[in-house]
Amino acid sequence: MGFTIVSSALGGFLTLILLGAPATAQVAADFYRGKTISIVVGATPGGGYDAYGRLLARFLGAHIPGAPKVIVQNMPGAGSLTSVLYLNTTAPKDGTAMTIFNPGVMTDAIINPSRARVNFTAMTWVGSVTPDYRICYTWHASGIKTWDDFKRPREVTLGAAGGQSSLAYNDVNMLHNLFGLNVRGILGYPGRSEVHLAIERGELDGECGSISGLPDNWLSGHKINVPVRMVDAAMPGVPADVPYIGQFTKNDEERGILRALTAANYLGRPFIVAKEVPADRVKILRDGFNATMKDKGFLDAAKKQELTVGPTTGEESEKRVRDLYDVSPELAAKARAAIK
Repeated sequence: MGFTIVSSALGGFLTLILLGAPATAQVAADFYRGKTISIVVGATPGGGYDAYGRLLARFLGAHIPGAPKVIVQNMPGAGSLTSVLYLNTTAPKDGTAMTIFNPGVMTDAIINPSRARVNFTAMTWVGSVTPDYRICYTWHASGIKTWDDFKRPREVTLGAAGGQSSLAYNDVNMLHNLFGLNVRGILGYPGRSEVHLAIERGELDGECGSISGLPDNWLSGHKINVPVRMVDAAMPGVPADVPYIGQFTKNDEERGILRALTAANYLGRPFIVAKEVPADRVKILRDGFNATMKDKGFLDAAKKQELTVGPTTGEESEKRVRDLYDVSPELAAKARAAIK
């Protein structure tokens, strides 16, 4: 009799577990019904981060159970660090707030650990739409066409949005400090749209930035020259003979510094949520993101906007971030000096 009672109790317990698992999954799936997901863009409207944020917002909701509404909010500041800090402070921690940010702030956190305000390994990564295919380019009327032209006595001015923690700022200072080129970064622009306007007016010679954030036809219409690319990969619309910056390094130390300063480029257009978001909702967001990356409507819209798509999953992104943090203090100090 005792054995029968124990077996019945155990059987009931197992039944509750088996019934509870799908019930829990169903609760997670139902969570987003009637909800609104905010994609917070850590940049001003009109640039590449904004374009990718709005593109994802158009299609993501259809791939999340409950079909939530997805909206975009712009929150520029501190090279987009403001939008990341928002996730750790006042943003909801329930999976309804997501941020796309400039990964240059991650580079700064890695090579300046003493002043870092965010540990990016402690964030939850939903995924990245594409690597950041970055170039340094000049306006067609500037007379600057090749890498050697950067060495001329005439100083080349390159605009940078986002202040002293953006990838553009890092790129320009690296050209000057690590490679000895006669370039100078001009800061103070609130966004890339303002940088592009200044270039058209002749106030700047060019900038360093992603090809996805360029105005329409600047590349295809030959309105800009591309002396160097910042990523060792073929880039859509960029001539194959444009040199990769790594070929101008002279030794292993310079190559190590370059890797530390450009590794975040391969995370490109990343989307993250707060670490406190429940795991079941993280899975829903990641699955929805991955499905969106294969959505024909999404891909067609990206092609029409001349936005590249080469996604990295949330799990792959987190591994890349952990690898990025594996930098020796000595190399970090030299990388800091290269963008000072």
